[in-house]
Amino acid sequence: MSQSDQKTLVLRKQALDIFEAGVMAANPFLAVKQSLSIENGQLKLALNTVDKNSFRSKEWSKIHLIAFGKAACAMAKAALDIIPNHLLAGDSIVISNYSNLTSLNGLDAIGAGHPLPDEAGLIAAKKCAACVSHAKQNELVLVLISGGGSALIPYPVDSISLNDKIATTGLLLACGATIHEINCVRKHLSQLKGGGLAKLSAPADLHAIILSDVLDDDLSVIASGPTVADSTTFNDAITIFSHYNVWDKMPNAVKEHLEKGQKGLRPETPKTTDPIFNNTTHVLIGSNSISLDASAKTATKLGYSTLVYNKQLCGEAKYVAEDWVKYAKSLCTKDFDTPIALLAGGETTVTLKGDGKGGRNQELSLAFAIAAEKYDLNGDWVFLSGGTDGQDGPTDAAGGLIDKNSLKRMIFANHDPERLLNNNDSYTALKSSNDLLMTGATGTNVADLQILLIHPKSDSNTHS
Repeated sequence: MSQSDQKTLVLRKQALDIFEAGVMAANPFLAVKQSLSIENGQLKLALNTVDKNSFRSKEWSKIHLIAFGKAACAMAKAALDIIPNHLLAGDSIVISNYSNLTSLNGLDAIGAGHPLPDEAGLIAAKKCAACVSHAKQNELVLVLISGGGSALIPYPVDSISLNDKIATTGLLLACGATIHEINCVRKHLSQLKGGGLAKLSAPADLHAIILSDVLDDDLSVIASGPTVADSTTFNDAITIFSHYNVWDKMPNAVKEHLEKGQKGLRPETPKTTDPIFNNTTHVLIGSNSISLDASAKTATKLGYSTLVYNKQLCGEAKYVAEDWVKYAKSLCTKDFDTPIALLAGGETTVTLKGDGKGGRNQELSLAFAIAAEKYDLNGDWVFLSGGTDGQDGPTDAAGGLIDKNSLKRMIFANHDPERLLNNNDSYTALKSSNDLLMTGATGTNVADLQILLIHPKSDSNTHS
């Protein structure tokens, strides 16, 4: 094996270590443990992860525990370790995607579909609604929210079927709509999202512990904001469909509901002035930015000159990849004598034009490999793009981990990388070059992390 090949192996391992550090920083079990405690027999709820003097406590007679999202089971397990059994309501419930589902003593744990909702999720959502509706004054509804919650608790308004909602979500995903846009629509088709869960919980107290999977940590966007006020409107939802030219493709029931809402014939989502939020509090315990910081610290410890390329990486994956390669190339033309780590956090999009298989991280990785050859990216390098939840699109991969020889391996396997990219078939391309990032379900979800490691050609040493 050549010295360059040996260096590539080292770089690939380091990229994995840096990625894993980011995932570990979003450990939902530890984060919940740090935000809950018992003091003088009363549950103490942290309102800020930095200021330990910022908390909420009361002698609640009963606690209704609701957890949903990809990290729901780990978060609920942490809460169960702290909440006294005699306070826990018997109708408490946990909902997660199938690959992250684990059994929990004393709780009803349900698996549901993600990214597209399914019938199991609808049944689970109805159980959630029933649970919080039973909550009374001087009782607490404790809601544990993590990424994926929007799809996992589908409870469409009465005039819309689950299949209508699935078709709507699928069309929005396929046309490249952002998570903010998709969630705006979801809120206006749902009985739980957009503050709906908080509305059902009143007059009980409510506290939400939130693991963010959105870039700006907007609480109204995470899981479509079931416990917070919503600033979007029916008109906003209709505008999104028009922008992507898919209004005519929407199910008739969806169009009819939104149009009636626009005319004031359907109730809007609750806004900030609604008194239902008077007894509602929240705490953010993990996010993409926290994970990005952890990844950066690990890269620096490994001897890299570490730069954050973008804290909110977004846009069409293949164009984002080309811009990133150009930027990396500009760095390499300067006084390039030390290893560089360029990191990013975010969530790109893919507009489907082909019938291939893949996800945004795989497409970003394949596009990066193609752009790196096109612009002759210098030095020994590896690039990783992965979902912190361990799942990228409808595949078993978390993303991709490529190097300067990835395209050669694809071509050797009789594949045309450009053709596969144009067919949105990044999974086939990366599988052929042994560049799929396979982590399995991580139990958390704080969007995606990207890592580019570059060693100058003149550097004859490898870092370990």
